[in-house]
Amino acid sequence: MFEVILKGHDKYYGISDVVRMFFGVPEELKEEGKVIAPDGPDIRLVNELLPDGRSVTFFEGKAYEYEGGLLEPGREIKRSLYMALSDITSKRMPWGCLTGIRPTLVACEEESAKDLEEKYFVRSDKAQLAFETSREEQRILTKVPENSLCIYVGIPFCPSRCEYCSFVSSDISCHMDRLVNYEAALEREIRMVSPSVRRPISAVYVGGGTPTVLEEKEFGSLLDCIYTNLNITPGCEVTVEAGRPDTITDGKLAAMREHGITRICINPQTMRSDTLLRLGRKHTAEDTVRVYKKAVDMGFDLINMDLIAGLPYEDTDEHVDSTKKLIELAPANITVHTLYKKRRARITREQVMDTGRPGTGLDECVAKSYDLLREAGYHPYYMYRQKDTGHGLENTGFARGDTGSLYNVAMMSDCRDVLSFGAGGMSKRCFRQEGELFKHRVERCPTIKDALTYIERTEEMAAKKIDFFA
Repeated sequence: MFEVILKGHDKYYGISDVVRMFFGVPEELKEEGKVIAPDGPDIRLVNELLPDGRSVTFFEGKAYEYEGGLLEPGREIKRSLYMALSDITSKRMPWGCLTGIRPTLVACEEESAKDLEEKYFVRSDKAQLAFETSREEQRILTKVPENSLCIYVGIPFCPSRCEYCSFVSSDISCHMDRLVNYEAALEREIRMVSPSVRRPISAVYVGGGTPTVLEEKEFGSLLDCIYTNLNITPGCEVTVEAGRPDTITDGKLAAMREHGITRICINPQTMRSDTLLRLGRKHTAEDTVRVYKKAVDMGFDLINMDLIAGLPYEDTDEHVDSTKKLIELAPANITVHTLYKKRRARITREQVMDTGRPGTGLDECVAKSYDLLREAGYHPYYMYRQKDTGHGLENTGFARGDTGSLYNVAMMSDCRDVLSFGAGGMSKRCFRQEGELFKHRVERCPTIKDALTYIERTEEMAAKKIDFFA
């Protein structure tokens, strides 16, 4: 069993994040002052934070300490631990000792990509990616005034549950009766909260689950409710995550066009029909192409399409081939996600993290996709990371021209307020801290996750948000 003894600090979360990269899911034993990894090797280290702000990690008489300028304590303890584990295991992580969701926020603090390499041991290609993306995120963020509001409307239902998914989404094949009641509750919450919304709205995102899983009548009614009750001006970005091609009908596309929505997501995840079937999705690659072309013909000029690298039934060449097929379609945005282990997903952590499957080469796979996208005129505009991702990689959104999503950047930045409607949504307020350009203090207001309980307690959830934003 692997152990890290904490000395002079109680930063268990940061220590756990570094341990997770090397040895799997850790446990925090705060009563004993240590973090362990039950599946790790029999190694014991001491991670100490000294009074002068330096951090030293000790292992078998050897001391690991960064010789240079100090970081804030939370980052410093992770840096010295990473140095020790990297040396002991001979492993170098693509993102070095950066473990957070938003490496671009760290990149904003630095003068060059080289700083990320030297201070955090980030690999050169990832350092350049973070630095470039951070500048584009900040440019896009200027389009979202600080006094404005972003709106999220969540429909946590899907036509089936994908093997890799653990969202709060419900498989509607088991819960068809809930959809109508859920949509009515969602409208009720919007009508209750909207009179208290006095701020301009910069972006609205209708997400899921799969919002287009609603029948045409309920889908049209929801859009009517959003546009009737929220002050959506012509300059406001409105996105609908149409998602699965098998849920997108002519009537739903027409309803979105009638309301003036131009940004939609059509997400194949892969362009291999065999993989889609094995993952539990109910559409083919041919369905994706058909629906995409229909949407373009109807005038949708801002379409995002998602791919997942590292799916268990595909090798590098097959994922790269999917990237090429999306580039041929030429959507405005293509987002490349790296498969990660979601807590309640059927897929196992071993399947996600396994680097030994022949022909996978996940790191190389992602790099090839990025190269193809750049060659085709796309550039990265936002990025985030998740725990338990294969090779510790990232998710990156690419855009052609000035088509990056305002909502994606604003939400991920933790610099703009978000009002969320629906089960499982997270509203948040972001407060600028004195002397800080990119860091904000964030307060959050969660909505109950279970859809049935949300339906029963809609009024309570609405009152909670009115209070929160008062």
